[in-house]
Amino acid sequence: MMTPAPKKQKGIYENVTKQKADGATYTPQLLADFVSSEIIKAAEYITEMDVINIFDPAIGDGQLLDSLLAHLPQRESKTIHVYGYETDKNALNNAIATLSAKYPSITLHLKLEDFLSHVLECYGAHDQIGLFGNDTPLKYDLIIANPPYVRTQILGADKAKILAKEFGLTGRVDLYYAFIIGMSMVLQSQGVAGVIVSNRFMTTKSGNAVRKAILDRYNLLKVWDFGDTKLFDAAVLPAVLVAHGVNGTETKEPIFTSIYATEETTEVQAANPIEALATDGVVGLEDGRVFKVQHGILDSGESRDSIWRISTGLSNDWLSTVKAHTWKVFRDIGKIRVGVKTTADKVFIRSDWQVATEGDLPELLRPLITHHVARQYKAAKPKKDTQILYPHEVINGVRRSVDITQYPNSGKYLQSHRERLEGREYVIEAGRKWYEIWVPQDPGAWDSTKLVFRDISEKPTFWIDESGAVVNGDCYWLISEGGKTDLIWLAAAVANSTFIESFYDYSFCNKLYAGRRRFITQYVEKFPLPDPSSACAKNIVAMAKTIYDRIDSEDIEDLKCQLDSMVWQAFGLAKKVTG
Repeated sequence: MMTPAPKKQKGIYENVTKQKADGATYTPQLLADFVSSEIIKAAEYITEMDVINIFDPAIGDGQLLDSLLAHLPQRESKTIHVYGYETDKNALNNAIATLSAKYPSITLHLKLEDFLSHVLECYGAHDQIGLFGNDTPLKYDLIIANPPYVRTQILGADKAKILAKEFGLTGRVDLYYAFIIGMSMVLQSQGVAGVIVSNRFMTTKSGNAVRKAILDRYNLLKVWDFGDTKLFDAAVLPAVLVAHGVNGTETKEPIFTSIYATEETTEVQAANPIEALATDGVVGLEDGRVFKVQHGILDSGESRDSIWRISTGLSNDWLSTVKAHTWKVFRDIGKIRVGVKTTADKVFIRSDWQVATEGDLPELLRPLITHHVARQYKAAKPKKDTQILYPHEVINGVRRSVDITQYPNSGKYLQSHRERLEGREYVIEAGRKWYEIWVPQDPGAWDSTKLVFRDISEKPTFWIDESGAVVNGDCYWLISEGGKTDLIWLAAAVANSTFIESFYDYSFCNKLYAGRRRFITQYVEKFPLPDPSSACAKNIVAMAKTIYDRIDSEDIEDLKCQLDSMVWQAFGLAKKVTG
């Protein structure tokens, strides 16, 4: 089962809270049947086998096993053993009852235990893991799985560290990463695994370890990114992987199919997202939704932990043209940073400072930029004048906390909240002063011309700030480390263009629901820039500044449209027109 959080479980899951446990979302029948049919297609050899061993590491109510058994050819003439784990007793009992009734000739080996605990106990034994005792097969012919989807941090620090260490995982990883690696250890070299996962691992920094593990531990055959098709009731954007075990044969480039909502004009009709996969192009569904289906191959980048994207002739040609017209990328002009994080916003950030301090305003107040003012090119006027008490300074190029005894109003206010601030034990343990904010960033850079942008939005929203304001942690920001502010204006024009939307989609293939994109460091740092010395780039900068100055004028949309076309031209492309 795929879950935004697993049900209350023991073993590796024992620290998951009840709140996280309520909301299991089992696999839709349509998707279960799709995965089962693709497993069978990839496992043609099983028609010649007399004994077949099937495994599901997270059984749920048995829907995936039920579907796979139903699709298994010549089932009646074979000896079939079905193995699996489940940590929810009621779900396991339902699975046993269903499978026993529908397939009385199969032998069930289903346990009320958790797969990862057993993998961890046996890890390092040369991958020879007898999960169900010495008399059972060490490897399985067919694996079908929809493992739990939950951040390992929810499991508790100790369990998360164990998983990270044993499976080579880093950062904010998901539990299903460990399942994917664990399943590779019990799959026959000629066996086939079909796995339903969240598509996040393909493009996130934390997914690099599991991307590498998949390419190292499996012969990957096909990948489907189901994007925002809403196949699950929960907010999960699923992907499906079908792979052989590592069998020493020469591997072909895996096939990659993606399907995402679009506003383009419908070309053909289909009943549902699964049926739509048989087409290529813009598909309208019976429920009125419209999706773009693309078929290509998996481009896993220059290294085995690079992000995954779909590679087609069109996308490759498009990106080659962009590369030929690229001078540098955003990360070459400066480091992209997330804004400050106080870990005590109610103390440090307010819009009622006058009232809260009875007129004794802290000397260390600075204006604060938040996502609430997000607008292309120039921030919108805030509804509230939000300020941050910023207790940091730069002396001789070194950031340090201020001496609050030199700022009586600021010191008085902070002292009134001292107990709460000292409750942030991690600040004290890190050798920091009790009144510091946790992530202050670089106070020496606030006065520079900054490019600020929000994380999640349907359209790119990047704006210029010259106010010297502090950027909050709900936004990212960039300055030109060489002091060349025109590069920031050039970056603003590129980042706000429809060109960058196409670049994002061709390069990263990562959208959330309703067409929203994530503008985070690992993507934005790769945005291209044209040669700033070219006449085209200079005209772009001049137009960006004009738009900034005339942001509320009646002709602003016409000006933006002109600039948008100029950006496309700078990269040797004609502006994309959708209808």
